[in-house]
Amino acid sequence: MSGQGSVSRTARITFGVSATSVVGAIVAAGSALWAFVVAMALLGTPLFAVMGGAAALAWMTHKEPAQHRLMYLAPKILDTHFSDSPILVTIPLFTFVGYMLAEAKTPDRLVRAARAVLGWLPGGLAIVCVVASAVFTVLTGGSGVTIIAIGGLLYPSLRKQGYSDKFSLGLVTTGGSVGLLLPYSLPLLIFCLVASVDFTKAFKAVLLPGAFVVLLLSLYSGYVGTREGVPRERPRLREVLASLEDLKWELFIPVLLVLGLGSGLTTVDEAAGLVAFYTVVIEFFVYKDLKWKRDLPGIVKGSMSLAGAIILILSMANALVFYFIDPKVRLPSEVLDLMIRLGIEHRWQFLIVMNLFLLVIGMLMEGFSAILVSVPLILPFVADLGMRHPDEKMSPFQLAMIFLLNLEIAYCIPPLGLNLFIASFRFNRPVTSIYRVVMPFALILTGALVVVSYVPWLSDVLVKPDIAFYKEKSKREGLAPREAWMLECVQADPNNPQPCSEEDRKNFPGGQLPQTTPQGGSEQPLDQDLPTPDAGCNPDLDDCDKPDGG
Repeated sequence: MSGQGSVSRTARITFGVSATSVVGAIVAAGSALWAFVVAMALLGTPLFAVMGGAAALAWMTHKEPAQHRLMYLAPKILDTHFSDSPILVTIPLFTFVGYMLAEAKTPDRLVRAARAVLGWLPGGLAIVCVVASAVFTVLTGGSGVTIIAIGGLLYPSLRKQGYSDKFSLGLVTTGGSVGLLLPYSLPLLIFCLVASVDFTKAFKAVLLPGAFVVLLLSLYSGYVGTREGVPRERPRLREVLASLEDLKWELFIPVLLVLGLGSGLTTVDEAAGLVAFYTVVIEFFVYKDLKWKRDLPGIVKGSMSLAGAIILILSMANALVFYFIDPKVRLPSEVLDLMIRLGIEHRWQFLIVMNLFLLVIGMLMEGFSAILVSVPLILPFVADLGMRHPDEKMSPFQLAMIFLLNLEIAYCIPPLGLNLFIASFRFNRPVTSIYRVVMPFALILTGALVVVSYVPWLSDVLVKPDIAFYKEKSKREGLAPREAWMLECVQADPNNPQPCSEEDRKNFPGGQLPQTTPQGGSEQPLDQDLPTPDAGCNPDLDDCDKPDGG
């Protein structure tokens, strides 16, 4: 008990020092107001209140007095980009499915099938842990439940088969976050909503980076299994068939998603509703693991509480994004100018700073909150950097992979990684004893992050055919290839995408299709002659003077 108490004190002291340093740095930068907002967040103020309050304070301290109106918060929350997004329906449905699967006996069936199929490989049971943890994290959306469910099942088996305690504990602790970088994971959906990324293309883009991470961890598991002389399990066809037969109904969950979205028969929210209905049927009527009166009320209450909190925070984050992209604020440009003055001018330098920032945010916050806080801050900077240096632009898919990999690492990095405390609780170990055992896995994930950060091809190659398709389509229709630009590079304002390459900038000045004058004069953008409203006057909110006295 005293050991646990000292661990808690150590964690609190470490967190306190880190938080004080962050707040002090912001004050030193000359922003006492934002230092106050950050301090409130670190003191435990609900995140939706922090982000909503920050948005309100931002608009009320806008450089132009005409913009000092709280009503500016509403448009970006209620417009089609956010309120009509299908992901707002998808989040509660996927969360409900995850809670159901966690309460049922899905972990047992999943582990049995993975062990039967992969157990004969060198380090087979450890590879089973990697794969089963990744799949279960996708289904449930969280690393904590994966450590408790899959880790709790496999840790005794790993020790019994001959794996060292150090490796076994590090593996199950790390395994909880592996599935974040796979299609249909909930953090990926949330990133897509906040960053205005096409989620169906993101599901495709994440395949290679996710498989790359799983492969690296599996190779390391095979190496350890061989080094420690762990005996392999004899392959048994009968057990493989029996375990897959037992899991067959749950195996159709990803099949339904792929078929529905891949064929175009369903949108993502319709596919999520179909999967939720299907999961209710198999868990309550086929497997009969769950009972209506006993289990359903708790599942609905827990899943909807989490989903509601996520959506509330998302709405407040969206209001804050609206302020950051306001052309009169120029916050991204000012910060980028500061970084250039400090010598951070190129993408490789910026990536180092961004990754360190994301790791700190990921350690201090839960995963969803880390995405909601950091994406609005990072997105404009990346877009502005791409506008200044087109040859160093970054695609939204590569940025998404960097975000999710940073989350995976942050969950496992001492001293504040979330997985460390969950594993400490689940396996009754002092949290400091887990610091050392997770480091080899954290280093592997860091290596994967370096590759993803500096090899854009890995994140973009599967989406390049879509970019080429949209460009060709726009060429046939005589339109600017806006859909292609949204996929090709990070955009500061998704409602007004800009060209990503020097060639497109020459061909589409200002992101518009050029128009040649009848006399054969120089080309001008199509919106050249549109009237420009007076500065500080919003026709939707103010009584502006109409042209010609109207």
